Amino acid sequence: MKHSSALPIAYVFLRILIVLNWFFGACVFALLAFTFVNEPWTMRALGVTGMPDAVRVMWAMRGIAALGLLAVPLNYMILSRLLVMVGTVRAGDPFVADNAYRLNAIAWMLLAIQLISIIIAAIGKAISTPEHPFHLDAGFSVNGWLAVILTFVLARVFAEGALMREDLEGTI
Repeated sequence: MKHSSALPIAYVFLRILIVLNWFFGACVFALLAFTFVNEPWTMRALGVTGMPDAVRVMWAMRGIAALGLLAVPLNYMILSRLLVMVGTVRAGDPFVADNAYRLNAIAWMLLAIQLISIIIAAIGKAISTPEHPFHLDAGFSVNGWLAVILTFVLARVFAEGALMREDLEGTI
């Protein structure tokens, strides 16, 4: 089997993304913790001091940050499973039942991330006013939901491929 130059690049890229995921998660955690340590400064920095419901907005922003933190381990589980899958492809053995299970787990995690995004958008909409609009890059994503569906389908394809391979090995 001819080896693709994309596989080593994918492996390195996934490793970098894993490190960045944890780094950005640590940054969000530090910022979230700081909102409790020095709330007046944080409120001024975020521009919510002059709002009539500044405390409610601050708690909503903390909720958004907490939901962002919830996505960190989900992203890690996705990336780490993809990393193992790249290893199986590099070894020339991608159609194994474990990869089907990994893809199915990835699909569920992607679904959870999509739901978190919708909740974040709802929180942003709840605290947004015409005087103080909140523009968040969150909410319903056609591409995100297509990725969820595609990953569930791909998991099934890998499961069928693994079964066909087992059947073929059994007849030889």
